[in-house]
Amino acid sequence: MKREDVQESRIRAVLGDDDEDVSEETVKRFCDYLKKNLQFPLEVTGIEDFDWEEFYVLGPGKKKEYERFKKTQPSHTDRYDLLEIDHESESDWMLFAGEDITALVRRESDGRQFRLGLAELKATDRKSNDYQLLDDYAVWFVNYR
Repeated sequence: MKREDVQESRIRAVLGDDDEDVSEETVKRFCDYLKKNLQFPLEVTGIEDFDWEEFYVLGPGKKKEYERFKKTQPSHTDRYDLLEIDHESESDWMLFAGEDITALVRRESDGRQFRLGLAELKATDRKSNDYQLLDDYAVWFVNYR
């Protein structure tokens, strides 16, 4: 069986066979499942640059300015402790605010806390069950929204 088929089977086991599209109900179902199965706290980082970083990473933004902003704003290069998740709150840092699961994280370097979109995060330990759970969620959320 292909890797994608195995992942799809795991996602179907969470959501049921008939319900693949992202909706308030399916996000809540996935959130409840993840709350029961993730081992909090766990170390996470960004999958790719966060929305505010694109101006600096892909665009004309100045490197010095970017480094200054990274001190007070979350960066995809930072490592965080994922403390908890919920499906009711949101934040300006989330790319898909109002749709995505909200992740409360604490940056390891300075202890600052942020609320980020869970679909934008991955576990740092690729061999952990948490890595697979977060990857399954992110793949589902991005592909079916």
